[in-house]
Amino acid sequence: MRLCIAEKPSVALEIARVLGANTRRDGFYEGNNYVVSWTYGHLCTLKDPGDYTPAWKRWDMRCLPMIPPRFGIKLIEEEHCMRQFRVLEALIAKADEVINCGDAGQEGELIQRWVMQKARCQCPVKRLWISSLTEEAIREGFHRLKDASAYQRLYEAGLARAIGDWLLGMNATRLYSLRFGGPGRVLSIGRVQTPTLALIVRRQREIEAFRPEPYWELKTVYRDVTFTASHGRFAKKEEGEALLRAIEGQPFTVTDVTKKKGREAPPKLFDLTSLQVECNRRFSLSAEETLRLIQSLYEKKVTTYPRVDTTYLSEDLHPKVSGILKGMTDYAALTAPLTAAPIAKNKRVFDNKKVTDHHAIIPTGTAAPAGLSADERRVYDLVARRFIAAFYPDCEVATTTVTGASAEVDFKATGRQILKPGWRTVFEREGSKKEEKAEEEEAEAVLPAFQKGESGPHQPSLVEKQTTPPKPYTEATLLRAMETAGRFVDDEALRELMKENGIGRPSTRANIIKTLLKRDYIRRERKHLVATPTGVSLIDTIHEELLKSPELTGQWERKLRGIEQGSYEASAFLTELKEMVARIVR
Repeated sequence: MRLCIAEKPSVALEIARVLGANTRRDGFYEGNNYVVSWTYGHLCTLKDPGDYTPAWKRWDMRCLPMIPPRFGIKLIEEEHCMRQFRVLEALIAKADEVINCGDAGQEGELIQRWVMQKARCQCPVKRLWISSLTEEAIREGFHRLKDASAYQRLYEAGLARAIGDWLLGMNATRLYSLRFGGPGRVLSIGRVQTPTLALIVRRQREIEAFRPEPYWELKTVYRDVTFTASHGRFAKKEEGEALLRAIEGQPFTVTDVTKKKGREAPPKLFDLTSLQVECNRRFSLSAEETLRLIQSLYEKKVTTYPRVDTTYLSEDLHPKVSGILKGMTDYAALTAPLTAAPIAKNKRVFDNKKVTDHHAIIPTGTAAPAGLSADERRVYDLVARRFIAAFYPDCEVATTTVTGASAEVDFKATGRQILKPGWRTVFEREGSKKEEKAEEEEAEAVLPAFQKGESGPHQPSLVEKQTTPPKPYTEATLLRAMETAGRFVDDEALRELMKENGIGRPSTRANIIKTLLKRDYIRRERKHLVATPTGVSLIDTIHEELLKSPELTGQWERKLRGIEQGSYEASAFLTELKEMVARIVR
């Protein structure tokens, strides 16, 4: 008997249908020499401190640091978890082979391995690795099962992450709670949670410390076009007024007109973080809500595996793209121009070097999705249009720069015109938001025809403005900050390079934000995330920079990726963390 273990009942049902295991039993399906069962996510967890020695049950400074000689796992003591584990334990004892059908990622590997270890699995284990739950993908996956040993590094990375979080979280939380918390007050500290909170507190401090300063800009209107003085800002009003007096009553002369054509490539495909950012920006959905919606779309077989950190497709997907596009019947008007000719193999889309476990989030193209909620439909629409746009031509633009002068004061105005919309056609729709309309108007700000040497009257003015403070984080901007270890990076290519040093993984960042909200370390104010007095107090209490440094946490994340890829050893990572925990306690 071949036993397949999925990560949740809904996925088990899809696999059972494809395999012909159509008879429902208590806790599993069977048929066609297959048995298909499931976990409920984590059934097992690392042992609590008190499970290792009775002395560690008490919160006592004398017991720190708590570093078990060997870490162990235990069942989660919830009735539905224990009941399902007993089902799995009995099935594993009778199986000739186990097929790990957990989510194809680090956490999915850890969940399944722990269950098999706890059930003392002795039979051979294979691994199913798929990126969508369509029948075709499941059948293909079963035709290319690999031995579990091929994913040993993935498991070691997941285990190192879990043990590292235990070591730092258990020890630092007890240490700071006992030392600074006061009676009954717990100061929760985590490897990813605390540096994320530190980012928000740091931004809040910058905003609080900000003092607006006035500045002045010299502008003039010539032929209904506003020109800005090349000098830039004036810190002193008198300087601007002196130049204003110099040009008042003097003619304005156009000194140069340049027109430069350019191209804008389509936006990259979605990884989980960029999808969460876009959904927060457009629809005010939280990171957690977006993850729930895209996970649901994956389980409904209309999009691919969501917990990914790449915006590229593997090259073996290239032959399938045309079929996916044809299957997107709701978007036939947009896909027809693409499917009429061969799809180009663009390096901006297809690159094996940029894909590890999974490719970017794309539609499966199996059928027009039905039965979606309004929010699911909106998220699917974003994924679908981004995928279609990736294969459209570049947007061709022309930028016109006009320079002029009055009494030796130089001015400049810039206009931009879309010559051929290319991929922008995919995003044209009625009822767009104000911000989208503003973007379109800016893109179409076409200047009138100017001639070099022409001259005429103008209306100069000195405009007073004030410097503005940094903006509080939204979930969108916080996710970006976590992705780049707190550094502001607007450039798409550079952001891709910095992902290795990001705080947390795409699949865990939503939960980190949720945890900070739940513990009242941060709160929502409209779209903004701000630190509460409790959160600010916690960061002020932590004097150990290692615990709140986004950069250091980003380096740990890079090492965890190295474990997964075989370039770094899990033992080295854990030794480093154990030494750090011991040093912090001392």
